[in-house]
Amino acid sequence: MVATTSVQPGTTPGMGTRQVLAAALLAQRGRLIHWVPVCLGSGIGLWFGLPFEPTTAVYAGCAVAVILVIVVGRLAGEAVAPVFWALALVICGVMVAGARAHSVAAPVLGFRYYGPVEGRIVDIDRSVSDKVRLTLDRVVLADVRPERTPEHVRVSLHGQQGFVEPEPGLTVILTGHLSPPSGPVEPGGFDFRRMAWFKRLGAVGYTRTPVLALASAEEGRAGLSVFRLRMAISRGVQARIPGDAGAFAAAILTGDRSAMPRDVVDNLRNANLAHLLAISGLHMGLLTGAVFSALRACMALVPWLALHFPIRKAAALGALAVGAFYLALSGSAVSTTRAFIMVSVMLTAVLLERRAISLRSVALAATLLLVITPEALFGPGFQMSFAATTALVAAFGWLQAHRDGLRRLPGWLSPALAVVVSSAVAGAATAPFAAAHFNRVADYGLLANLASVPLMGAVVMPAAVVAAVLWPLGLSGPALWVMRWGLEWILLVAETVSNLGGAVTHVVAPGPEVLPLISLGFLFFLLWRGAFRWGGLVAVLAGAVLWTQSDRPDVLIADTGGLVGVMTPAGRAMSRPRGDGFSALSWLENDGDGMDQATAADREGFTGESGLRSITVGSFAITHVTGKTGLAKLPGHCGEGVIVTNLVPEELPDGPCRFLDPLTLRRTGAVAGWLVEGRLQFETVAERTGHRLWAP
Repeated sequence: MVATTSVQPGTTPGMGTRQVLAAALLAQRGRLIHWVPVCLGSGIGLWFGLPFEPTTAVYAGCAVAVILVIVVGRLAGEAVAPVFWALALVICGVMVAGARAHSVAAPVLGFRYYGPVEGRIVDIDRSVSDKVRLTLDRVVLADVRPERTPEHVRVSLHGQQGFVEPEPGLTVILTGHLSPPSGPVEPGGFDFRRMAWFKRLGAVGYTRTPVLALASAEEGRAGLSVFRLRMAISRGVQARIPGDAGAFAAAILTGDRSAMPRDVVDNLRNANLAHLLAISGLHMGLLTGAVFSALRACMALVPWLALHFPIRKAAALGALAVGAFYLALSGSAVSTTRAFIMVSVMLTAVLLERRAISLRSVALAATLLLVITPEALFGPGFQMSFAATTALVAAFGWLQAHRDGLRRLPGWLSPALAVVVSSAVAGAATAPFAAAHFNRVADYGLLANLASVPLMGAVVMPAAVVAAVLWPLGLSGPALWVMRWGLEWILLVAETVSNLGGAVTHVVAPGPEVLPLISLGFLFFLLWRGAFRWGGLVAVLAGAVLWTQSDRPDVLIADTGGLVGVMTPAGRAMSRPRGDGFSALSWLENDGDGMDQATAADREGFTGESGLRSITVGSFAITHVTGKTGLAKLPGHCGEGVIVTNLVPEELPDGPCRFLDPLTLRRTGAVAGWLVEGRLQFETVAERTGHRLWAP
């Protein structure tokens, strides 16, 4: 019997390590473009992970380094040149991220503001608390100089409203509470300040007083024509399709989710159907495909055109124009932009008579998005969209390569197999990212997708395309009726699956190294050619193991001083049943805990009366003081431990304790503590984040 070994393509037994690596790199020829967004994204991730803001000299050094690396790569030879090109792309990613961050610089409110707020409505959506939320530009704040006034502010509407109907371009005035965008609720957590920086959102807040109109929407319509059209279509759709189905229809047609109730969105998310809300490849592909087919068919009916004109290419140009308009109309979200770029590549391939769908088109879409909006790399939209698309293209490419064996299957089985494979592959590819960002796994997601996605593709979206074509003629009623009942079915599936026992498994937040390791391993397995590709699965497995070892803080302190959470055997106990609800919700979700704040506050741990609650962690005593009555009860002397308060006291107690009040926490941000050998070791958000443009 002869022993066999697996070798890399292009290698022979007896080759040295250097020759094996060179041969492995040479085997990637023709596929190197797939690695461009991977290397570029690595550089972008490196820039965002820096604990300091690079200076102009650093960027100049990066530019020189790129030139030197390229020159050395050309001299090093064909075999190892890709390594130098990869390094150059990583450095370019650093420069792209820095350039983007500086290009969007805008004033950020530096203090808490209460008073009149004037501005023009440029966006309408819903907050986490399910309140209507307005984004304003042309902002005017009392006693704030124009050069220090934020370019955009976002205000949630509480209290009695209804005096005006929010619409794009309407200039409103209100009395609001505004503050700078908040930092992470714990070290290493989601940084809202960073996201707000790239949106040029300089202040967020709320109002409890009525919002009043100061100038009509017609007067403020300049530059908002597409947004006004989108909202007009959204209102028209909701007027013809009542209830939640109408809000769902508006969301998938225009990207306007402002009418989607929170519980409906939660049902879709718990059933792993939230991806249907995002305008992505399904929507863009069906729209452009229908336009392409219709235009080609119409031109084919004219013999002279069919004989003397390239009607296939003309139809592709028409479909491309419609896709571009739909991209603008829908708000240009990451998933929509990715879908449009891929459709553009496909239609351009039709014009050039080349292969339309491949991993190259996915790589091109990812590269363009990263160059234009490098901050999108960290969003769930980018990660889940490209994970699903890459996996689907690779999976169906494999099926195409083995089509001879698949031809033996019954013909009726092919469509069913395609649905099952696409749902399973996309679900498996996006599962780690969904779990990491939303701290939950939809256990019956495959079942819900099998019951919904075919209907979405075969009924709802075709009906939407027909409705859009017939809308100007006033004949869209039957198509909207079909669309309505299809969406009602999907919502019913989402609600039913969401209410099943064990529909959702809560997942602990992964450490900072987990997702990069899983992502790079996943990409290496799919993109690398040769036996080394199996190392990608090893990296994915290593990331999964590290995830199971994620170490959650024993103590968490909100940056307002209004809430303390301490890990106990029963889960994290909260010092208060109400207040700082967003921090409490985020902490519990990151713990993989499905309880609410009130339930967590009832857990054993904290003792004492309202306003003065205490708990012992190791050798540390943690005391949480709230309100003036709590401060009045605070003793004049304290021992070893931490005292947290949401008010600034007039006098500090004597003793060795560490005192955290709002002034201190404003500088440090939220605080996390880990119990090490009986003592607490603390880390602040400021220490983890460092000094960046969005966190000076």
